[in-house]
Amino acid sequence: MTKDIIALASDHGGLEMKAMVAALLQEKGFGVLDLGAHDGQSVDYPDFAVAMAQVLKDGRATRGVLMCGSGIGISIAANRFAHVRAALVHDSYGARMCRLHNDANVLVLGGRTTGPEVAKECVEIFLATPFEGGRHARRVAKLAENGQA
Repeated sequence: MTKDIIALASDHGGLEMKAMVAALLQEKGFGVLDLGAHDGQSVDYPDFAVAMAQVLKDGRATRGVLMCGSGIGISIAANRFAHVRAALVHDSYGARMCRLHNDANVLVLGGRTTGPEVAKECVEIFLATPFEGGRHARRVAKLAENGQA
């Protein structure tokens, strides 16, 4: 069985959190595709959203985790791509619901707003929660009908 590859990307504001998430994913047996940033130099978060969208489109990763200082900018940038459903979450409930009801394929965390233990919990829940389908599938399909998914 091929292990899932999870893509990670962050700007400088999410760099420390990205390293922590990468270690957690490897510990859990996931493959990690690190799209950067790789140092603390100031960079532009939209560039990393573009990189994430590309690897998801190409099938090089099954899901992704994006991080910037607040998570806001990078989630806005990621959701500009029709095949990306990026959800900025702040707690375990949001991590569960974004998968269960919205079939999110990208989890977004704020490197400066979310504590490490909460971030770990969110990642674990995001990866373990399946899409519920049913009435939610109809709603997600409407995003695709409107060119939004």
